[in-house]
Amino acid sequence: MPRLDTLGLWDATLGLPEQVAEAIIPPDSLDLPSAESIEHVVVVGSGPGGLAGDAVIAAAGALLPLPVVVVRSYVMPPFVSRATLVFALSVDGETEEVLEAAQEAALAGGTVVGVSGPGRLAALCREWGSPLVSLPPDLPPARAVIGDLLVPTLCLLEDVGLFPGARSWVYSAVEQLLRRRDKLARPGNDMEALARRIGRTFPVAHGGGNIGDVAAHRFKSQVNANAKSPAFFATHPDLAYDELLGWGQHGDVTRQLLTLVDFRHDEEHPQVARRFDLVAEHMGEVVAGMEEVRAEGEGDLAQLLDLVFQGDVCSLHLAQQEGLDPGPAPAVDHLVTALRA
Repeated sequence: MPRLDTLGLWDATLGLPEQVAEAIIPPDSLDLPSAESIEHVVVVGSGPGGLAGDAVIAAAGALLPLPVVVVRSYVMPPFVSRATLVFALSVDGETEEVLEAAQEAALAGGTVVGVSGPGRLAALCREWGSPLVSLPPDLPPARAVIGDLLVPTLCLLEDVGLFPGARSWVYSAVEQLLRRRDKLARPGNDMEALARRIGRTFPVAHGGGNIGDVAAHRFKSQVNANAKSPAFFATHPDLAYDELLGWGQHGDVTRQLLTLVDFRHDEEHPQVARRFDLVAEHMGEVVAGMEEVRAEGEGDLAQLLDLVFQGDVCSLHLAQQEGLDPGPAPAVDHLVTALRA
């Protein structure tokens, strides 16, 4: 079936290896505070920006010596002060939640670092004399540029001394993404086949730990945005205490509507790995099918981006098999226009 793709999402998505590589910024290119003066890190973002913040925690959390909090709203936590390093992420620089939260952080004395396109956020950073990573104005839709938001943030965390070796992990991720693309570019690849098996059912994505949580959430969001379809996600071990109970009834309905997709990686806690198996036993009779997407690559970042890459491509195949253009997002455009009015 010919691809309907007015905004170039296929090329942007399959270009993830280059996007990640080109998003690496030179060491010490911005004037940043020293690690000794920082007590906490806040990443502010909505939609793809919020997920990029979650990805920072998934990729670097095991090595970061202080807490990182992701803010997806207009309001900053009350602890923000001169000891807070704040990353404000916005592809176009016009995300209103990010703008308001960044201004609140600046008033509280936090060091605001913008990763932004040429919008109001970039203008505010220049007005404040704040560090700024400038994104080009001609980027594809924000959902396709996770590397442009995530990678500079990781590089800057290395530069302040909080995430040593960040750039080496990025290079490892690029190597894995190139290997993965070789597979995803082939006709009949695994993600095209997965999309066919999901068909017109609604995917329920399960992940384990921080890496699996971000991958499952990302897949859910990309299915919503690209395939214009409902999708859901949950994370081990937490889902065993609530979502699992929701499959006790209505199996005659759910087995026609839902497909379980597990996002698996090498850094899962052993008990989380067991939980995947036990939950699969419980859900086998109440879903249309059970599928698995498995990460490869060296390091947490490579494993995370490998899962993201596979899920993104699967979402595009879901759109293609329905004859849908994955790019336009009229419902979001209407909402944003109404809010700004």
